[in-house]
Parts: sequence; C-alpha cells; structure tokens
Amino acid sequence: MGNTKERRNLLVSTVMVFFFFNTNHYQVMSCPDRTTNCTDQDKKLLEFPLNLEYLEAEFFLFGALGFGLDKIAPNLTMGGPSPIGAQKAKLDPLTRDIVLQFAWQEVGHLRAIKKTVTGFARPLLDLSIKSFAKVMDDAFGRKLVPPFNPYANSYNYLIASYLVPYVGLTGYVGANPKLQCPDSRKLVAGLLGVESGQDAVIRTMLYARATHMVHPYGITVAAFTDRISRLRNKLGKMGVKDEGLVVPKAMGAEGQVAGNVLVGDELSLAFDRTPEEILRIVYGSGNERVPGGFYPKGADGEIAKSYLV
Repeated sequence: MGNTKERRNLLVSTVMVFFFFNTNHYQVMSCPDRTTNCTDQDKKLLEFPLNLEYLEAEFFLFGALGFGLDKIAPNLTMGGPSPIGAQKAKLDPLTRDIVLQFAWQEVGHLRAIKKTVTGFARPLLDLSIKSFAKVMDDAFGRKLVPPFNPYANSYNYLIASYLVPYVGLTGYVGANPKLQCPDSRKLVAGLLGVESGQDAVIRTMLYARATHMVHPYGITVAAFTDRISRLRNKLGKMGVKDEGLVVPKAMGAEGQVAGNVLVGDELSLAFDRTPEEILRIVYGSGNERVPGGFYPKGADGEIAKSYLV
C-alpha cells in the first residue's frame, strides 16, 4: 500500500509539473507579457509602419475623395496635424475606383495596428505638389518643367503612387523574421499581403502604359519608374532593392524576361528593408537622422525618434 500511495503521489506531481510547464511555455510562445524583451522589440517594429500607413491613407483618401482621416476617422489621427498640400486628383473612373479601395484598406491597416500596439499620433505629412516634384527632380537629376504634379491626371497619380506601397512592403518583409510573437507575425503577414497586392495593381496599371509618354515631359512611364527605383536604391544605401517596370533581361525573372511587373531578387523573392533604410528614403535625405521629404518634422515611434535625438 505504501509503495502504491507513493507512486500515485509521484504520478500526480509529475502530471502537475508537466501541465504547469506546458501552460506557461504556451503562454510565452503565443503571447509574451508586455514587459518582455520579445514584446518590446515587437512593439517597436509594429508601430514603426504606422508612419507609412498614415501617409498611404491620406494620399489615397485625398486623391479619391478630396479629404482624409480628419473626416473619415478622426479618432485614428490621435490629434496629429493635418497633412500639408494633399488634394483631390483628376482621375478617370477606373483609377478612382481602385484608389478609393486602397484608401479604405489603409484605414483598416491603421485600425489593425492600433489594436495591437498603442501607436502614436499622425505625424506631419507633406503631400504637396512641391514635395512630389522634388522627388521627381531628384530622380532625374534636374528640374522637370513644369514641376511634376501628382494630382494633375491619372498617369501622374499612378506614377506618384508607385512611390508609396512598395517601400512599406519591403519594410514588412524585413520586420517579419525579427518578430517573436506569433500574433505579431500574423499581423505583419496580413499587412504584407495587402500592401503587396496594392503594389502589384499599381505596377500592372503602369506596365500596361509603359511606353506612354508622360506629358509634357516626353518621358515614358517606364523611364519614370526606373528613375524612381534608382533614387530609392541610392537613398537606401544598401544596394539594389528596387527595380523599374522594364529591366535588362539578365535582371528579369530567371534571366528570361525584361518585363518586371513584379519586382524580386534573383530568386524572385521580395526584397527587405530595415527601418533605417526606409527613413533614408522617405526623408529624401539618405540619412535617417535628417528628416525632410514627406516627413518635414520626422517620423514617429521609438525607432524613428531614436535617430532624431
């Protein structure tokens, strides 16, 4: 009897220890406490993309509707300043329809991220004609005459849109392997899927017009995308992570095609970028410590602010 009782107690103790270990192990692996390094790292990486999601939401909302988050979802701005110079674009019905879909998707992205992390108020965004014109001038190494106006017509707006989702999706690709919490990875995978889709739609619409001459510059749509991609590579300072709609055949998929409707590396996998690379690009300065471009006062969040001290 004594041995039987001892064995029973040992069995109960073993089961309790096993249950306790697995329960806590599951909790740590699935949703770490907010005080852990895992969650702190995840929080920084998840809040950083809000900078780009704010930009995309405002650019697409204004482009399609002529107004932005202040009217659509003022609570999401958390009291941040209204964007500078954003306006309704002169779009054909199909382009407007697609841009409006993008706009509402970006509102959803803001909600999704803010359900996971507290986030921060909308930073000051410069979406003026002057801001976009400077990007194009930098891309071509000379002043375009007249200054490039992203809101003038559908062609210009799509070219300007080429600037937006791709930078964000490379950031999500870069962030994903650094995330520890499964919920964080799931969120980023969901965001990446839609951002990639937006970029694919924009590139496809532009690819269909690749040889079209953009008035009044006498420059093809394909040449615009090539110059923009070259500029982003230059500003990012980490080699080729960006390609236009038409590339030398050797750079195309498997070295077999010059068409480049979807951009990828030598294995046709998406390129990745770090927050630092993204800041260099969206600031237009090539330096994560020197704000400007679309963020005249700098981006927000712990990562971005750490470079503005």
